[in-house]
Amino acid sequence: MSHQTGISASKDLQDFFAKAKDGEIRCIQVKIVEDPVTREEKLELGGSKDAVRSWEDDYDSLVLPYLEDKQPCYVLYRLDSKNASGYEWIFISWSPDFSQVRDKMLYAATRATLKQNFGGGQIKEEIFATVTGDCTLSGYKKHLMSQNAPAPLTMAEEELEEIKRKEIKTAGVDTKHQTLQGVAFPITDEALLKIQEFVEGQYTYVQLSLDMTDEKIVLEKAENIPTSALADQVPEDHARYHLFNFKHTHEGDYTESFVFIYSMPGYKCSIKERMLYSSCKSPLLGVLEGQMGIELAKKLEVDDPKELAENCLYEEVHPIKTAVRNKFNRPKGPASRGPKRMTRNTEGQETS
Repeated sequence: MSHQTGISASKDLQDFFAKAKDGEIRCIQVKIVEDPVTREEKLELGGSKDAVRSWEDDYDSLVLPYLEDKQPCYVLYRLDSKNASGYEWIFISWSPDFSQVRDKMLYAATRATLKQNFGGGQIKEEIFATVTGDCTLSGYKKHLMSQNAPAPLTMAEEELEEIKRKEIKTAGVDTKHQTLQGVAFPITDEALLKIQEFVEGQYTYVQLSLDMTDEKIVLEKAENIPTSALADQVPEDHARYHLFNFKHTHEGDYTESFVFIYSMPGYKCSIKERMLYSSCKSPLLGVLEGQMGIELAKKLEVDDPKELAENCLYEEVHPIKTAVRNKFNRPKGPASRGPKRMTRNTEGQETS
């Protein structure tokens, strides 16, 4: 969304888009560039290439050279098919794993702006890629196959029904630890931006929730709070995800530790809410740790806000090490005195 970053397409890029859809241009690269004079960041044309052969024959030779190892960018690739708006295009958001976190977040938050400037009606497929293999022709075809596969949410709903049936039979089982497979709701641009600002130190606390209607992870709040106020942020009737910068002293040194908290107030939530929060947790952590590179000192699951008291949090981040005791060795028995000897008693009988 454009209002999140304030970055817009430059006049030159808008003019280029207006004339680039006539069927000659095959591939376009767009970058976010800072103006050296005004210091404003704008969407600028990174390069373009004309069509030579069919879209399949041109694909790898035109797309792959635009993908840098540590620099995100956008790539628009024209297909040979058309719809009511004109030629159809593939929109690739390239965000390599080793690029800077700020760049990743900036490009993620500006993606919708570029689509709006280009014309979303002509974009047939959208790909978010972190490795080159996702951007090859074979990677694109795998993407199409996955698009035609059954929707993950439909599978999740089927599993939810199965869980409901099992839960009736096994009343009293804590469902907080039951998980579904393959449900990964997208994170809104607003939430991504606040998470990035949290990493940069602008906030000490971010709370996220699931919009189960639109199937998204959304921002609830981003604030600066002390540890003593953390427990007060946890709702008593809904599940939430929390990111907290635990500022404290450990062994005499000032320390800051990022902590991820998944709060679930038990059966005060609906079955669907419990299951979806549990299922979306792992994909969310994958984004935070894998794509954004956030180092989490601790990942917690709590059902009672009291578990987030400062002393409890400290013990979770710095668990007490149990001293290892030396094993008691039983003394060895006396050494053998050799083989037993035969003796005779007073009656002349042999005894051992």
